[in-house]
Order: sequence, then C-alpha cells, then structure tokens
Amino acid sequence: MEVIAIQKSALEGMKNELKALLELTENATRKYMPIFKEEKWLDNQEVCLMMNITKRTLQTYKDKGLLPYSKLNRKNYYKLSDVQALLGAGRPYNTIGNASTDK
Repeated sequence: MEVIAIQKSALEGMKNELKALLELTENATRKYMPIFKEEKWLDNQEVCLMMNITKRTLQTYKDKGLLPYSKLNRKNYYKLSDVQALLGAGRPYNTIGNASTDK
C-alpha cells in the first residue's frame, strides 16, 4: 500500500472543488428532472424489446414520423405512452415502403 502525504490546505482545496463540481452537476440536471418524473422514458433497446422489432424498424418508425422521440446527449428517448399508442395502433406500416399491414 502506498501512502501519499499532502498539505491540509491542499486537501481542503480539493474538497471545496469537488463540492462546487457536485453543485454544478446538480444544478445542471435539476432543470431536466421534471421532464423525466412526469413520464417514463425508454431508450432504443427498451423500445425494440417492448415492441419486438429491430433497430432498423425503429429507425423506419422514426423516419416516417410514427414514433416521436427526444434526443439528449446524442441518445434517443421515447415516451412510454407514445410507444404504447403505436403498439395499440397495431404498427400501421411495415418496413418495406408505405404498405399497410392491416387488411
């Protein structure tokens, strides 16, 4: 085990910097908390598993405007209610062209 000795003032300075960083992080995330607390949000993988579709099919749904999404830090998120609404609609489009899957 290695022991490193530093001055108490240096340790206090590091503590203060860490506290300031924590406060900045909390302030930055505070404005997004109401959005995430109002409704459950799902990522790509969760939506694909829930709908039993591939990532490509999910991309098609997004491209055609069938499934709204929000982007945060280069990652897509979907409202659970939007996914459930699309599931309730019975996936109105297949992935080949715009042909309807309902007969």
